[in-house]
Order: sequence, then structure tokens, then C-alpha cells
Amino acid sequence: MRLLAFVVLVPLLCASRPAEAVEPLDTFSVRVGGYATNFDTRVRADGDTFDGTTVDLHRDLGLEKDKTIGFIALTWRPFNRHELGLSYYNDDASAEHRLTRDIEFKDSLYTASSTVRAHFDLDAYELNYTYWAWARERWALGPRVGLIWYQMALSLELDLSIDGNTVGDRRREEVDTDLPAPAIGAGWRWTPGEDWRLSADVGYFTANINDIDADVTYARAGAEWFPWENWGFWADYTTRRIKADADTNSFTGSLRFTDSGVRLGVSYRF
Repeated sequence: MRLLAFVVLVPLLCASRPAEAVEPLDTFSVRVGGYATNFDTRVRADGDTFDGTTVDLHRDLGLEKDKTIGFIALTWRPFNRHELGLSYYNDDASAEHRLTRDIEFKDSLYTASSTVRAHFDLDAYELNYTYWAWARERWALGPRVGLIWYQMALSLELDLSIDGNTVGDRRREEVDTDLPAPAIGAGWRWTPGEDWRLSADVGYFTANINDIDADVTYARAGAEWFPWENWGFWADYTTRRIKADADTNSFTGSLRFTDSGVRLGVSYRF
């Protein structure tokens, strides 16, 4: 409710004059809003001796798939054709769940019918650069390079044994890793009307970085409406799909991760 009130009231309080024609590119912008996420995540955490079980965080551990979280993004165009972008959001979820199958997680076996407590925490930082090679009066197009840096932590703790008794010496395992997800593609902006702007970004990358072999696909499409000169509203849909195999000091295993959803909020630009 507080976020909704902020999104609705801030432009009304701060706007001082009607909008002028919106250009395809801003010199500076900041966007704040909510992100209705859908995380579809599968993790395999290997131990020193055996490979782990591929675990679906929602189906196997009961962690929430859908959630609304806060989101902030900035763009800055210091030169005519060069634009930098930065964004951040955080998501965390906890659940207590009765297992329906045996799960090998790192060096521990969690048997079916036992109850485990799981916690997942994610910080996502995105930095991107776009060179607007073709910049016209009503549209702009150019190559884009982006890097999303995920900091992920997943812990699994045995709460109750198969027969429902409390575990005296609680068993707990945790993985904590950084996952760089670069993408190379293109950005597009178009102003079909004086106070409307449409945008889209796409990217793909496959590489081995820091002992993490990953395939990354990224896409975003959105619209902005500026009823005032500097203040307006925005909405977009974004999706990122990551397939990664890691052999690092902090995490050995695999990750299949889809981060997608609708984002909307208020924006300030000049």
C-alpha cells in the first residue's frame, strides 16, 4: 500500500507544468516501482563425494514462486550517443516444508517425509551500456552490453525427522555464490506520441566466467507515459533465463533460473 501511494502521489505533488514532447532518449532518468516476479529456480548442490539432487525450490521446498518486491533503476547519458544504466532489487523467501522425496544437498541426505526449513536470498545488480548508433527525432536504436550480477544464498535445515520428532542436532547445509550473467544485444526506443515512449531490449550470451559455464537470455519490452514534463509512469515485462554449471570454491553444481515478471512504477526524467 505504501508503494502504491508513492507511485500515485509523488508525480501529482511534484509536477508543475504539462508535458512537452518526449524524446526517445533522456539525459538522466530514475525509475522506482514494484516488480511482480516469478522465479522458477532449480538447483543442484554437489558434495565432496556425490552429486546432489536437482531441487525445484517451489515444488520440493515450498518456497514462494510469485512475489512483489521493490525495484529501482537509473540511466545517465553523459554523451550524445552513450548511455549507462544501473538497477537493483532484492528478494528473499523462507518456508517450512515436508519433503515428498529424498534430497541429497551438498553432503547431507534429507529423506522423504522429513520436514526441512529452507531460506533463499537474492540480490540482483544490473549494469548496462548502450551505444545509440542510430538516433533520430522519434526513435533510437543501438547495440547494448549488459551484466546482471546475482548474489544468491540457499540454506536447508532439517527440522523434523521422518517420524515427526524434533531433531536434536539439527543438520544444516548452505550454498552462497555470485553468478555473473552478461548479455550482448540491442536497445530500441520510439516515441509514437508526444507523451508516450515505447522501448525494448534483448540480449544473449554464452561463456565460461570464473569457473561458471552459463547461457544467458534476456528480453524486456515496456511503455512510458509522461502527463507532465519530468514525471510519468512506466510499465514493462522482463525475462531472464540462465543455465549455469559451476565448479567454484563456494558452489559446485548447477542452476536453472528464470526471473520474469511485470514491473511498474513512477519515473523522473530530464
